[in-house]
Amino acid sequence: MYAEKLKQFENVQNLGGKAWEHAITCDLLDKSPVKDCAIHCFHYQQMFELLLKHLLETKTEYGAYPHTHKLNRLLEQVVKEAGFNVGTQTYYDTLNTITICAEAYRYNFLLECKTYFRSVEILNVLLDELVEFANN
Repeated sequence: MYAEKLKQFENVQNLGGKAWEHAITCDLLDKSPVKDCAIHCFHYQQMFELLLKHLLETKTEYGAYPHTHKLNRLLEQVVKEAGFNVGTQTYYDTLNTITICAEAYRYNFLLECKTYFRSVEILNVLLDELVEFANN
């Protein structure tokens, strides 16, 4: 599902290509028997981070992006500098949740998977909008 959404970045040697690679990993994890969703969250966060940084690199005047891993900050910058028009404030809080979940993976904490996947459902809509924005 995610690899198909990011197909335009398939094997591209930039941040978009790296986002596609993490999308493949998310798809593989969706089909695996792994019960701990923290690894999925890590790759989902990386996919989003690299996509947002790709947009900052390709859609802004100077092509610069920060070194932050905070997705909500990256989205704010894409909105401000690249002209992406996001419809709701809900995304910012949900992106912050994903950032925190990815940090939990790094420190080997268990996640509440139902809550995490609810956040993913919300952000999949944003992902579609970002991919469409990348196409324009």
